[in-house]
Formats: sequence, C-alpha cells, structure tokens
Amino acid sequence: MSSDGSITRLIGPLKEGDRETTRRLWDVYFDRLARLAQARLRGVARGAADEEDVVVSVFDSFFRRAEEGRFPQLRDRDDLWKMLFVLTVRKAINRVQHEGRQSRGGGRVRSLSELDDLDAFAPPALEPSPEIAAQMTEECRILLDRLGDPALRAVAVWKMEGYTNREIAEKLDCVEQTVERKLKSIRRIWAAEDSS
Repeated sequence: MSSDGSITRLIGPLKEGDRETTRRLWDVYFDRLARLAQARLRGVARGAADEEDVVVSVFDSFFRRAEEGRFPQLRDRDDLWKMLFVLTVRKAINRVQHEGRQSRGGGRVRSLSELDDLDAFAPPALEPSPEIAAQMTEECRILLDRLGDPALRAVAVWKMEGYTNREIAEKLDCVEQTVERKLKSIRRIWAAEDSS
C-alpha cells in the first residue's frame, strides 16, 4: 500500500484503473463485504445466491464504473466504504427478491451478471437511506456487542472504517502484532457465533 497505508491515497489510482490498487482494495474489503452480503442472503438456498458471487459482482461493477469516472463524489475511505456498503446491500437484496420470484414459478435460472440492476449502480448518496442506516447500525451493534472487550470493539470499529493495522497500532500505541492478535480474536468470536 502507500507509505502511510491510507486507503484514501488509493482513490486516485483506482479512478485511473490501476490494477494493483484494485487488488489491494479487494484484499481490504472482500471479507467485510462477504459477511454483509451473507447477512442479507439469510434464508436463500446456498449455491443459488452465494455471498462471494454478490461481492465479486459488486467489485466488478464498482471498479469499472470508478474507472469510467461515474463516482465523482468518491474522495476518501469513508466515501468508498459507503459506496461499497450500499452496492453490496442493493445487490444482495436484488438477489433475494429474484430468488423469491423464482421460487414462485418464475422463468429460467439466470446468472448473477444477468441480474445487474442499473439503478443499483447509480452513484449512491453520500449518506445511506434511513432504512439502510438503521440496518447497518443494528448489525454493527450486534457484532460489537459480541466482542465484550472495549479494546476489541475499538479495533473492530477502526478496521471497519478502513484503517490499516499500522494506523490502529499507532492509535493504541502498540506494535502491529498486537493489533493482528486482536483481529484474530475478533474473527474467532464472530466465526464461533456464526457457526452456532
């Protein structure tokens, strides 16, 4: 990543179509977006609507549109997260609605790429709708409550905001390995809860 690890510094190269930047953003956001999509796809048959398919579709469309200059309001890590969040939620909701129509005797099975809703990729408002904001707040609250430890909560929030391990370590005045251990604990707690 850039010398200070800032996601914001990757916005310019992203808009220019830099493939290394898209790979780095994929690495940073893929798991978070997959969990978000998974939460939205609850109740849909596995295989019919896989959260990874949703996220792949989101990234594909987002990267192409960013390169085309379709997101002039994309300026920093906050704008990036809001856009990826909204696009993922919209795609997952569209997928659930599609599966519901199919289960009522609708037409042929279609690939995810055929289901792209053009409205889903209109540049989202900088602020999410009240419904999406409420859903996001509730989901974040539930996840953070599972952690218990205030230090783990702080690390989780900073990571969701797009901070790097180095930046979090500076905030906590510790070494990066400590942050990595905390992140492993967070993943373990959340994974144990998901499997129960």
